[in-house]
Amino acid sequence: MKRQIFLLALAALSFAACEEIAPPVTGTMGPIDPGPDVTGQQRQVLIEEFTGVRCVNCPAGSAAIEDLAAVYGAQLVAVSIHAGEFSPPYADSNYDFRTPEGTQILSYLGEPFGYPTAVVNRQLFDGEFDLQLGQSQWAGFIEQEKVIPPKVKLAIKPTFNSGNRTLDVDVTLFVQEDISDPNVRLSIMITESGIQDVQLTPSGKDAGYIHKHVLRGLMTNYDGDPITETLSGGVEIAKTYTMTLPVGWDENHCDVIAFVSLAGENKYVLQAHKVAVVK
Repeated sequence: MKRQIFLLALAALSFAACEEIAPPVTGTMGPIDPGPDVTGQQRQVLIEEFTGVRCVNCPAGSAAIEDLAAVYGAQLVAVSIHAGEFSPPYADSNYDFRTPEGTQILSYLGEPFGYPTAVVNRQLFDGEFDLQLGQSQWAGFIEQEKVIPPKVKLAIKPTFNSGNRTLDVDVTLFVQEDISDPNVRLSIMITESGIQDVQLTPSGKDAGYIHKHVLRGLMTNYDGDPITETLSGGVEIAKTYTMTLPVGWDENHCDVIAFVSLAGENKYVLQAHKVAVVK
């Protein structure tokens, strides 16, 4: 009997010795990515400048936008769209800045009566007959728009592969309050700055002119891709887009611009945001 009890005890000890004990899980197992923080993101106003290398007055408009950008910083998101009668390149131009999407956007937003001209948040302001605004109007309407709390905030995460020139863009929408409009869209533009090429100026053609925030293309439709998800306050919506940057684009001077806007008769931009392709 004693011998049987001894054998049973020995077997129990052997079983306990072979039992696998999982290691404790602690906070030292590695950092957890909390995701993008848009808590402090302010209203960011989109200004779409329509221009062309043959437009003698457009350099003054571009200079005005640079002055406004110096005042408003990240709260002003600018894009220069080469479209319309003054946009065809010269014989000695190195680039043709025109894009199919730029031409479509000009038609979508309406032809201007003169240049320089720009559209601010695609808003039809009180007292105006169309979206296009003259240079003297830009500052006042930007000031008016920048104080409006954004109904949605945006986070942009670009990933560029220099080997195959693939650009992946993750965009997250953080809905701040219910948006009941039936047609809300997301647009993603690629712009490039620091491009030296011919531009007509009041002093004549300038081959050393530096073009900034030039629209190079879109990763969405020209009027944006429909957002089909329910836009209730507190909802987060993630989208991913991919494209291959043409060899002629300098990724070190390119930006990704994302904005959420309405579509139809009312094309109002709810929020815009910009980040560099390569940080």
